[in-house]
Amino acid sequence: MHILLVEDDIDMSRALFRALERRGFQVTHCADGISALSHIKDGVGDLVVLDLNIPGLDGLHLLQRIRSQEIHTPVIVLTARGAVGDRVVGLNAGADDYLAKPFDLDELDARIRALLRRKTNAEDSFQRCGRLKLERSSGAFYCDDEALEFTPREHTLLKALIAKPGHAVTKERLFRLVFPMEESTQIEAVEVVVHRLRKKLMATGVEIMTLRGLGYLLRVRAPAQDEA
Repeated sequence: MHILLVEDDIDMSRALFRALERRGFQVTHCADGISALSHIKDGVGDLVVLDLNIPGLDGLHLLQRIRSQEIHTPVIVLTARGAVGDRVVGLNAGADDYLAKPFDLDELDARIRALLRRKTNAEDSFQRCGRLKLERSSGAFYCDDEALEFTPREHTLLKALIAKPGHAVTKERLFRLVFPMEESTQIEAVEVVVHRLRKKLMATGVEIMTLRGLGYLLRVRAPAQDEA
């Protein structure tokens, strides 16, 4: 499992880096909020260990930013702030767990593994792209906890895209899935289904992107310029 360690204190970051590696984790380190935000957006890390007092973009604002963009990577906050009020602020900003310095490395290890198990169990139950999720057992789509309705063809196409979010699926493959054994139907019919889906997905925070010559991919919609 890959840990993104966000800590600007040199001695602390070195100690944590070595300790986490000894416990079998792959670790990537960054020392400021701006680079951390870039790493998280790029999908670096199965879990983030985050100090709140970091330069560039402090930990609270970093948490608020990634959660507003529907990035659900688990985050454990590390901070010297021990007051209950500070812990509540961190959790309300989107942290999944909280450890005040000084802390025991074995406890940090246990909390990391507990969050990763929880993440794995959730991923086993659902396929996700941002707020959009497909329940594996029932085949139902949800935006957060609200059930979504699609036609059978829309459902089949969206299911193929959410299986590989961020990766292109060719129009030819989608055509074979959505219009099986329909020899009289032209491949352009896929575009009609995509057009209808785009309208239905507008409120979910995800979008279907066309990659000319490659196909279509499902991704979290990029924030407006003033939110970036």
